[in-house]
Amino acid sequence: MREGARKISENRYRETFGRNYEDFVVGDVYEHRPGRTITDADNVWFTLLTMNTHPAHFDYEFAKKTEFGKPLVCSPLTVAMMVGMSVSDLSQKAVANLGWTDIRMTHPMFPGDTLYAESEVLEKRESGSRPEQGIVTVRTTGRNQHGDVVCTFNRTMLIWKRGCGNVDD
Repeated sequence: MREGARKISENRYRETFGRNYEDFVVGDVYEHRPGRTITDADNVWFTLLTMNTHPAHFDYEFAKKTEFGKPLVCSPLTVAMMVGMSVSDLSQKAVANLGWTDIRMTHPMFPGDTLYAESEVLEKRESGSRPEQGIVTVRTTGRNQHGDVVCTFNRTMLIWKRGCGNVDD
């Protein structure tokens, strides 16, 4: 049997995603791949979907007059993509996201930039009220194609323990 798959029957395997609570190790860093190039269309659609009307994200003439000289990727899009990139690894077996803290936008992203993300396990503990689950906190870091750190945040999740919940179906 290959890693990342579970044997269902003779000669049949089901792809698996995510980690159970027991699989998280404090100090480990998980790289989330593939990266994602953010297009102008992604950026404009996100501003429309979220009703973000700041012209620095979609008005090229306005953006030319800013210190950046071109449109910026909408910051929440960067955060959302970093979270999305990490789901199959970190939270595929989550019960819930408990929160995000310390979100920092440390370098601008522009349409055409490629985003890469990785997460370090900061802490884990058993849930005091849910014996079949545990709480895991990670620090996720996003970098552009040049290696510049563009965003960081801490994320806390409630994760099923092995053999519990409906995540192994």
